[in-house]
Amino acid sequence: MRLANDALDDVRRRVQQQTLGHRGRKHDPLYRARKLLVSATEKITDAGRARLRGLLDAGDPYGEVRDAWHAKETLRGVYDIEAPDVGAATVEQLAQDLQDPGLPPEINRLGRTLWTWRHQIANWHTAKVTNAATEAANNLTKRVKRAAFGFTNLANHRIRALLYAGRPNWALLDTLTPT
Repeated sequence: MRLANDALDDVRRRVQQQTLGHRGRKHDPLYRARKLLVSATEKITDAGRARLRGLLDAGDPYGEVRDAWHAKETLRGVYDIEAPDVGAATVEQLAQDLQDPGLPPEINRLGRTLWTWRHQIANWHTAKVTNAATEAANNLTKRVKRAAFGFTNLANHRIRALLYAGRPNWALLDTLTPT
């Protein structure tokens, strides 16, 4: 999903640059729509939907940002599918559809990435498990390690590393330590 949001943001920036000739500014329609575009559709209110439609109508003359938004939302919908075989078929079809030459190049890139990772995405439908907890623990470890470089005083080093990493969740850390 991060890659889908990144592709959508890249399309928005490119269209902004092509239509107005500059980066997004406070009053530009696509710049004002950026938070709504990356929000989950079920979290957007009716007023937000109307605002998003108006901003896209004003700032997206060829519908490229709208296409990218629909691609992102379609990919989000893949994770709602319960049946593993239907989920796998949907991921493959979506990966092929997103490589259509009529779509923006950023969405074509997303389609190629989905095609490369289609088996791993389809496996999620079977197991309903991700490695998010492991990745979060690894990220925290790397953040602490990065903060620790350059400090010669051990007490100062520990204080700085703890301040940088934030308050630890001891319950989570207890589940991650080997027994």
